[in-house]
Amino acid sequence: MKMNDLKDYPISIAEVLRARSIVERFIKPTQLIRYDGLSRALQADVSIKHENHNPAGTFKIRGGVNLLHHLKENNIHGVITFSTGNHGLSIATAARWFGLEAVVVVPEHNNPVKNRSIKESGAELIEAGSTFEEAAATVEQLCQERELYYAHPADEPHLINGVGTGFLEIIEDLPDIDVMIVPLGAGSEAAAAITTLRAFRPDVRIVAVQAESSPAAYNSWKENRICSAQNRTFAGGFATGKAYEIPFAIYKSGLDDFIVLTEKEIYESIGMAFYYTHNLAEGAGASTTLAAFKLRDYLKGKKVVLQMSGCNASPDEISKGITGRSFREGYMGK
Repeated sequence: MKMNDLKDYPISIAEVLRARSIVERFIKPTQLIRYDGLSRALQADVSIKHENHNPAGTFKIRGGVNLLHHLKENNIHGVITFSTGNHGLSIATAARWFGLEAVVVVPEHNNPVKNRSIKESGAELIEAGSTFEEAAATVEQLCQERELYYAHPADEPHLINGVGTGFLEIIEDLPDIDVMIVPLGAGSEAAAAITTLRAFRPDVRIVAVQAESSPAAYNSWKENRICSAQNRTFAGGFATGKAYEIPFAIYKSGLDDFIVLTEKEIYESIGMAFYYTHNLAEGAGASTTLAAFKLRDYLKGKKVVLQMSGCNASPDEISKGITGRSFREGYMGK
């Protein structure tokens, strides 16, 4: 099989089910926990899917395992990607498990916690460019020089099918789910939620969350075309300057609503996640909590799942989130 053939693979519930047999060899199901405090505050039945408890601390490891399995099966010796952290960490971790070479390119001044974790996973870390997209340009050059497979963080069907295994767990634990809220950066998580949940519960409402200061996906969804936009958020899971073709093709008509948060609100989300769940989540991973409060009137009386997608925040981000006054004085208990 040629390298490009892997990118032409279908995204479907059949492939998500097939990916499960691969992913479950490495990753145990994560907990779906109902939180009484959140449920009372929102007057809804609210549970959180703890993808932050996965190896590598991110939902993305599911996609990394599925992709690296297929690379190994096709005798590809190594992989290269660009990332602000979680995707790169998932690729680095899965590459180690499968015995493959991994190179991860991150922007300069990237989250030091994520950089350290990538290096500790055994991958080669290269810092290049000031943004997600500038890091991508370096990858395109190096993958030709080193004959490595270019694992795109979004336009990669095996990633999306692998991520879908987490939503299989949700629908099995809560088959009558009414609303799913997911963070959206590059878009693999939203695409996987739509592909998987709608196969079993067609009327489930799926809502995405993104940073107001990196709104490429939101703008693309709103205008029904792929857009580029400023990319200034501190939250690495949201830090993309454009929408990507494969996930956009799924979420452009698959999302029911879209919430954008200011940088202050994303920090508040970190504090709220800690307050209600005692979990230290990163900005994008915690964002669904505050997004739910913005949707409080709509969510009332419904069965709601919030995706806590990752926990790889820097100490500074955690400190700002949990010590700020705004989250305690804003939404708590109201």
